[in-house]
Amino acid sequence: MFRRQAEIATDPVAFEAFYRRHVDAVTRFLARRVDDPHMVADLVAEVFMAVLDSAHTYRAGRGTEIAWLCGVASNTLSAERRRAFKESRLTNRMSGRRPLDADDLARLEERIDAERKARQIFTAMADLPEGERAVLELVVIDQLTVTEAAMALGIRPGNAKVRLHRARRKMREVPLVREETSR
Repeated sequence: MFRRQAEIATDPVAFEAFYRRHVDAVTRFLARRVDDPHMVADLVAEVFMAVLDSAHTYRAGRGTEIAWLCGVASNTLSAERRRAFKESRLTNRMSGRRPLDADDLARLEERIDAERKARQIFTAMADLPEGERAVLELVVIDQLTVTEAAMALGIRPGNAKVRLHRARRKMREVPLVREETSR
């Protein structure tokens, strides 16, 4: 946990410890949503850069570090999707990529393969309203509590519960995800 709210932004040792503690969780979060290893690597880096800029916004009393990080990662991914939408697909594929070595690529491909089922569930959830889908993702896929999901989305826990109930009710009709959403 942060010893002080903005400590990781000013103390390299604290930031490194924070990074090591959470990099796998952030990578899993993004690998569930993106199937390009280069993009996953770039987004993980962007999330932790955003953490440096927004460390002062973390409030321990409102939820866990991981819930806050899921919110940062979700915002980072949304910003990237908005940016990519405005660019042509070819330009998007060619710009801003750092070369990955064979080991990096293999690890990311393994992570992406491990998250294939989650991506299938995301596809099935695509027809849900955005708010319901976001809560369902955080609770069922990312295994946050309803309160943590509410914090990550910037909504009240009661609203998150209602959205989760509605999403689960709608998803029970989809055979692929019937078992996953009943957790």
